[in-house]
Amino acid sequence: PTLRFLLERGCKIVIVSHLGRPEGVIQPSMSLVPVARRLEKLLGERVTFVESCVGDTAAVAVRQAGDKSVSLLENLRFHPGEENNDPEFAQDLVKSSGADYFVQDGFGVVHRAHASTSAIAQFVPSVAGLLLEREYRTITDTMNNPSRPMVAIMGGAKIADKIKVVERFVELADKMLIGGAMANTFMRFRGYKTGKSLIEEDVDDVLQSIYSAVEKKVGKEKVDDFLLLPIDVAVGIATESGARRIEVAREQVGSDELILDIGQKTMEYYSHELEGVQTVVWNGPLGYTELPQFTHGSARMALELATHPEIHSIIGGGDTADFVLHWDANKGQSFSHVSTGGGASLELMAGDPMPGIEALLDA
Repeated sequence: PTLRFLLERGCKIVIVSHLGRPEGVIQPSMSLVPVARRLEKLLGERVTFVESCVGDTAAVAVRQAGDKSVSLLENLRFHPGEENNDPEFAQDLVKSSGADYFVQDGFGVVHRAHASTSAIAQFVPSVAGLLLEREYRTITDTMNNPSRPMVAIMGGAKIADKIKVVERFVELADKMLIGGAMANTFMRFRGYKTGKSLIEEDVDDVLQSIYSAVEKKVGKEKVDDFLLLPIDVAVGIATESGARRIEVAREQVGSDELILDIGQKTMEYYSHELEGVQTVVWNGPLGYTELPQFTHGSARMALELATHPEIHSIIGGGDTADFVLHWDANKGQSFSHVSTGGGASLELMAGDPMPGIEALLDA
């Protein structure tokens, strides 16, 4: 929406972005040329690709562009100064682009202190774009003043990546539903056999801390009513395309089996727990969504939220957003908010500092 807003007002737009991890050197496979062509189709406007992001090549190309034009500069991460948050590189970027204003609209990168997210705001008037504003307001308003009851759904693989946000939801939510490979680690900690399932090692202290916090909040007898684990699971013996889906009770996982999704009874259990709920924040798929036979749990949760518009539903970024956008015929409109940020949405929910946003506040 920000690009169209600016084009309608006759602005000359110069876009800066990155792709992949080229480690500060030119990698042709990570060029933004395909991005320029795709953006051209999405915008319905000509997008001029510029082969550099700083220096004379960029400066001349931008000068030659007219009003109401769009230029995309080459991958910022081809220069080591980008990830090093180098003020000199940021200043060169402003100079080469001829920018009068910097509009930060990349919510997915504002948790990083890079030259194009942090240092750049020292050298040009800087503001938030429409997407960034919506992401920030929606997530912070939900976390600071949720309509209750509030349920947090946590999936995906790594607890270590989500410790702070899990701890925040222990404080904030009225209930938490656990799925995905994360649930395997929780279940093993609670004494269930998990076969050959993906398990996160060396997190017992973290889990003990989480359960202690839950017990302190709701009392020992209600811990399992607050932090819900699957009661049945879908297992397979491999993560290959032909792997057969078999559902078993959580107590019956075989020694050679992999837990790859929540089971049908858990889907019903979790759906029942959403009755009367006002706010749901979902981060992390509930199964191994790389294989269609193990997407049932995630699809059922998406359906549950999509068919209950009275629930204020926030879909965390990354794999969860990718799944629901692929699943939803309405391209995400079936939910209150589908975040474009993976790590950024997690860190904002956790209340962590956001260098890219702090830079705008200081600009």
